[in-house]
Amino acid sequence: MNNETFKPILRFAVMSDVHIREEQVVERERFRKGVADAYKIAQSGEEYKNLDAIVIAGDFANHGTELEMQYARDILDDEMKDSTELIVLIASHEYNSNLGGVEGANERLKRIMGVDYDTHKVIKGFHFVAASTSKGVDYDESKRVWVREQLNEAKKDDPKKPIFMFQHPHVSGTVYGSIGWGNSHLTPVYMDFPQLLVFSGHSHAPINDPRSIHQKHFTCLGTGTFSYFELDEFDKITGTTPESGKQAAQMLIVEVDAQNRVRVYPYDIITGNFFNSGWKIDVPSDPETFIYTDKKRFAEAKEPYFTPDAEINATDITENGAIVTFTQAKEDEWGFVNSYDVILRRKADNVIVAQQSRWSDYYLYDMPKTCSFKFDNLEPNTAYTAKITAKGFFKNVSSNSLTVEFKTN
Repeated sequence: MNNETFKPILRFAVMSDVHIREEQVVERERFRKGVADAYKIAQSGEEYKNLDAIVIAGDFANHGTELEMQYARDILDDEMKDSTELIVLIASHEYNSNLGGVEGANERLKRIMGVDYDTHKVIKGFHFVAASTSKGVDYDESKRVWVREQLNEAKKDDPKKPIFMFQHPHVSGTVYGSIGWGNSHLTPVYMDFPQLLVFSGHSHAPINDPRSIHQKHFTCLGTGTFSYFELDEFDKITGTTPESGKQAAQMLIVEVDAQNRVRVYPYDIITGNFFNSGWKIDVPSDPETFIYTDKKRFAEAKEPYFTPDAEINATDITENGAIVTFTQAKEDEWGFVNSYDVILRRKADNVIVAQQSRWSDYYLYDMPKTCSFKFDNLEPNTAYTAKITAKGFFKNVSSNSLTVEFKTN
């Protein structure tokens, strides 16, 4: 998984938003494969072959019913080994069943899954703290007090060791997805613990997005989804859910070495591949060493570009429409871009008649090599010019573009 000298002494998998349902099986199949793949990854390690924990950060059951939880438990019984610790949170979706409210959901979690809804465990010498929401996606005062007590205990044990914290909603204003799907209730608590790595879900944002890790006062990481992607941008032609968004099954593999260095690897369960070389946190307790900060990343973002051999074509031309297809752009650091903007002008007077924005499908491991825009409601027998611009993840925009002219029938 990496090409550096790094010998793990701890390895665990983090996932969330599985959304197991009573009436369909695709999420169950993905969940089973995710657990099985986590063990295969562990066994592929050169020296350390353990999978020490599996953490599910909420919304594993779509309605929190008995049957949904039992499906998850059965899969874990089939795939998990006794040497692996299990941590499971519940949140908004588990509370949706109207079967006894929060108390009923907590009781079912304990009885069926065999875990507590709030957890503090020490695994291989590292502290794992997991806090289910008090209700919905909120944390009340008693929960905030409990979290601070647990973190103080962990910090007292060794202030330089990373503390692994798990909650369902993102910390507001951190990782991608946290604008619409974040919560700031625990932020005042977390501020005193720079060694925290906070894992969260809720948004369904893809974990191979470079913004799925965020560092400022502490480190935050998104945990993805097994069900469908939703993205935190509101100008796209499909809304916040992309057309290919149902091809979603991602998780994180986390490793730690004896020097407290942490490596986090985004993994695509559908294809069985790691997305990239992963994230590096060498000194978790010192924010001055953080490399995934907004200040650095926005300033140092590489400009996306279309290669000289990139192609663009207009096809399926009718009296009032056409499809413009083009070769995907590149970005040297990530290899892919976030999205594209297109401006369509009437050639005769250069007036803009349409503007669209779409994602590049970067969240798919097998990204398509081309993208397309479809135009409707055009004028017959009229010439148009379409100009495509590529956009990165940190407000970086391509200086070159692709242009094509076409005429409707």
